[in-house]
Amino acid sequence: MAPITESIEINRRPEDVFAYLDDVKRHGEWQEQIVDVEPQGDQPMGVGKRVRETRRVPGGDRTMTYEITEHDPPRQSSFRVLDGPVRAVGTVSIEPVGDGSRSRLTFTLDFQGQGIGGKLLLPVAKSQARKQIPKDQAKMKELLESK
Repeated sequence: MAPITESIEINRRPEDVFAYLDDVKRHGEWQEQIVDVEPQGDQPMGVGKRVRETRRVPGGDRTMTYEITEHDPPRQSSFRVLDGPVRAVGTVSIEPVGDGSRSRLTFTLDFQGQGIGGKLLLPVAKSQARKQIPKDQAKMKELLESK
């Protein structure tokens, strides 16, 4: 299956959108499945930074750790989940629109199944994400445009 790719335009500058995304403690404001987010260590957000996150998923809450693999403010950030049977790999890209006062945010997400359980859960995780990402993006747009 191909990766999931969703885009949305937001009436805020790329710097504003990126700064909001970079503040992982605020991810629960626009991602309804997030229960808790804990940045690990003292280093600032950037390549190698790890974040422990708990999400509501079918079957109960699941905690996972992800690592930032690319960090290029205000244009792009990538991550990969390090544990669990289904591991997400994603990239968020932000580009200016028009005179730069608006942004196009594109989120690309793929999953890797680990072991038999992960491979069995992979289609469920991907289907759920395909439905959830546009909702999360709409909520982020609403929050950013109301500030």
